[in-house]
Amino acid sequence: MKILSIDTASNICGVSLLEDDKLICNLDTNTGRTHSENLMSIIKKSLEKSNLTLQNIDLITCDIGPGSFTGIRIGIATVKAFCDSLNISCIGINSLESLAYNIKNDIQKNGFICSIIDCKNDNCYFSFYENKNGILQNLITPQAESIESCIAILKNYCDDTLVNPIIYFVGDGSEIYENTIKSTFKNAKFANTTSNILNSYSLGLAGFDKFKSGINNNEILPLYLKKPQAQKQLEEKNNF
Repeated sequence: MKILSIDTASNICGVSLLEDDKLICNLDTNTGRTHSENLMSIIKKSLEKSNLTLQNIDLITCDIGPGSFTGIRIGIATVKAFCDSLNISCIGINSLESLAYNIKNDIQKNGFICSIIDCKNDNCYFSFYENKNGILQNLITPQAESIESCIAILKNYCDDTLVNPIIYFVGDGSEIYENTIKSTFKNAKFANTTSNILNSYSLGLAGFDKFKSGINNNEILPLYLKKPQAQKQLEEKNNF
């Protein structure tokens, strides 16, 4: 099946085309969050480069967050428009799972992955996965916490269920908080800098695996783990 994968959750405006799990074309560009101006042209360019049209696409995958509130909305709105007009199936994948797919095939078939995305002021988004015989299973659902709470939640889970696990950390938060992580998890391993960046190919791989497992959520919705800044400011204003 042919898959169009769209990722607008970060500064990267990413578009990939896949044939099942094989990459056909990848155009991931740092557009500085001007996704509304660039996304359609990148999609058009990737389709032309691959000698395909939207009518050839069987599945669209989209990053539902967490990440840039505006970017997520742009990506989801675009995917919904395509799917509604052309009757194409779609699947939403969260950013943390997409990051885990960056390194899933580079680690042992049975291993643990913690994805961490920095969201400033010592806060982060995180989730925890097990790569079990090549299938990624979510052990701790995506959540927004301080880095200290993230480490405590992960440690408590490991103390209760795992014995000295080797955990692979991925995402920009794993770079920023590497020393804090190392002080708690002696067996911690860290992805390289390239793998810490969201990319649309990994997003497409996650979508393909979900589709194969029977998941097909045509009603994709944003995953907001924190309130948008504008909403918080409005609530603060109304409290006065």
